[in-house]
Amino acid sequence: MDKFTTLTGIAAPMPLVNIDTDMIIPKQFLKTIKRSGLGVNLFDEMRYDRDGNEIPDFVLNQPAYRDAEILIAGDNFGCGSSREHAPWALLDFGIRCVISTSFADIFFNNCFKNGILPVALPQSAVNALTEDAANGANARVTVDLESQTVTSPDGTVYPFEVDAFRKHCLLNGLDDIGLTMEKAASIDTFEDQMAQARPWI
Repeated sequence: MDKFTTLTGIAAPMPLVNIDTDMIIPKQFLKTIKRSGLGVNLFDEMRYDRDGNEIPDFVLNQPAYRDAEILIAGDNFGCGSSREHAPWALLDFGIRCVISTSFADIFFNNCFKNGILPVALPQSAVNALTEDAANGANARVTVDLESQTVTSPDGTVYPFEVDAFRKHCLLNGLDDIGLTMEKAASIDTFEDQMAQARPWI
């Protein structure tokens, strides 16, 4: 998993409430167990028409936001089913941070396990950042995980809270496998001891 330290990037405004995981990545794309390749189908039903053509008005189809790395969303982002494909699709598109007033719990947890930082801010802050993001590619937002701050294009700083353990994992690029591998030496020692004590196993 890639480390998340400081991100300065284009923020795409998507001020819709209750964006669920089926909107993020529709059910027909859940057959794969690969984490890559889902970005093209991110927000598929809002992004493309029935013939597969891009819908020009959709924010991520607009030239200013095609390279967005931050999403400014409405309340209760990631609600619905627990599909881990949702953060996979966001990450594959290039989104490393989602800012909202609140997140569904399972989606929130899945973000941290996949290298995405979900930031919960007060409604007033999200409104201000949404307005900033509407200015297009020139409105770049900085998210600093170490200092736990979001800085708007005009320099306004919004502090946010994050669990210390999750912060440690993101800063060091540790997913569940990475955390286990940190204990590799201890695991090897235990297995050697077990092999000597119980060679019949």
